[in-house]
Amino acid sequence: MNKRAQMSLVLLAGASGAVDALAFTALGTVFAGVMTGNLVLLGISAGQGSGHDVAGPLYALGGYAVGAAATALVCRGVREPRATGWPGRVVACLAAQCVLLGFLAVAGGLLGGNPAGVWRTVLLVVAALAMGGQSAAMIAAGAGAAPTTYFTGTLTTHVTGVVDGSGRGREQLWVTGRLLAVVGGAACAVAVREAAAPWGFAAPAVLAAAAVACQKPAHRMRRAVTELRK
Repeated sequence: MNKRAQMSLVLLAGASGAVDALAFTALGTVFAGVMTGNLVLLGISAGQGSGHDVAGPLYALGGYAVGAAATALVCRGVREPRATGWPGRVVACLAAQCVLLGFLAVAGGLLGGNPAGVWRTVLLVVAALAMGGQSAAMIAAGAGAAPTTYFTGTLTTHVTGVVDGSGRGREQLWVTGRLLAVVGGAACAVAVREAAAPWGFAAPAVLAAAAVACQKPAHRMRRAVTELRK
């Protein structure tokens, strides 16, 4: 995997951490990208018999599924990435994700960083749409990418690789970078929101836009249009 892809993955991991931190702290104590957590929250609500607590996880699950499905449709039949970068349609979907996160940033700012009522639900669904799209885009990118919204498998592989000696080399340094980026992105988003609430939702959009910029988006998307016309 080339350095450009690795840097994009680190930035996307940071965006993912930021989105989930904001979803958990400001959008109803749920997750926008970690669907395992939302499934567990549904189970907790069912076990406690508190039906009113299922709405948030269900909205997030629905938004995530729609985002993933839409990206899968766009990227269906995409070719394996070359050494120079990800396929154009993958980059286009990530650019669309930036638009969603941009909306999240603007709306969150206009609402003073503390959305409530219907707006809290709207922003949660938008955040989940973006994370579903990001996850599906990484799958479409194939061997040229890696998960950037769920990290249990990444952490497990990293730890076992260190123990059995199979995880040495520069590639593992990038994996460590992604894991740290999740924490850093979450910390950054929450710290900014605590210091200046209206700006708290900007971090994910900035990080995702930087990730797309690393892929030379204009060139990638021109190639995608050419492929679709064939």
